[in-house]
Amino acid sequence: MDSDPARALTVDVVSDVVCPWCYIGKRRLESALATLATRDPGRVAQIRWHPFQLNPGLPPDGVDRRAYVESKFGGPARAAQVYERVRAAGRTVDIPFAFEAISRQPNTQLAHRLIAWAQSAAAPDVGMLVERLFRAYFLEGRFIGDPAELVRIAAESGLDATAVRALLDSDRFAPEVRASNERAQAAGIDGVPFFVFDGKVAVGGAQEPDVLLDAIAAADRA
Repeated sequence: MDSDPARALTVDVVSDVVCPWCYIGKRRLESALATLATRDPGRVAQIRWHPFQLNPGLPPDGVDRRAYVESKFGGPARAAQVYERVRAAGRTVDIPFAFEAISRQPNTQLAHRLIAWAQSAAAPDVGMLVERLFRAYFLEGRFIGDPAELVRIAAESGLDATAVRALLDSDRFAPEVRASNERAQAAGIDGVPFFVFDGKVAVGGAQEPDVLLDAIAAADRA
């Protein structure tokens, strides 16, 4: 069945690629959209990714992950409790978080520039790139603040490595990433993931698929 452009669904996703709840939220969104496609085969969702840096002030080479987490959560015991809660949620959406594999907490500006560039170039599947970035960081412990690592991840996602290397060697999309981050904060978004359906209904947090489907239905009625 051909899709009807008038019935397209726009989903704006504000997230950071080092946010575990954003990874969980991505999977729950995908589940909700799969259900929507079954219920309404003519409906097509367009996902637009918007950067949000949880730690924009980190140095380019990042910081020690263990020290960062323990400082953020108030010690190793509290960090372990937070990790277990996230691991439990991850298991429900087939994400086997491997936090122990992460050695450094990166600055994510380069990763967001890469996503913005791919999106502007109408890459075939920006979602695949976002998935690979999440996977590289949370499952494989790769340092996604390193331009060379980002080139490898982009190539694994089907993007042209030479073009990505040129992008990361330049300042392209840095102003756009900063501006998007500032717009999110000005709009009162202080946590991610954050979803906006058709520009009408917003949902904060890694909500369950049913909650997202309810939001989509509310956007349809608005």
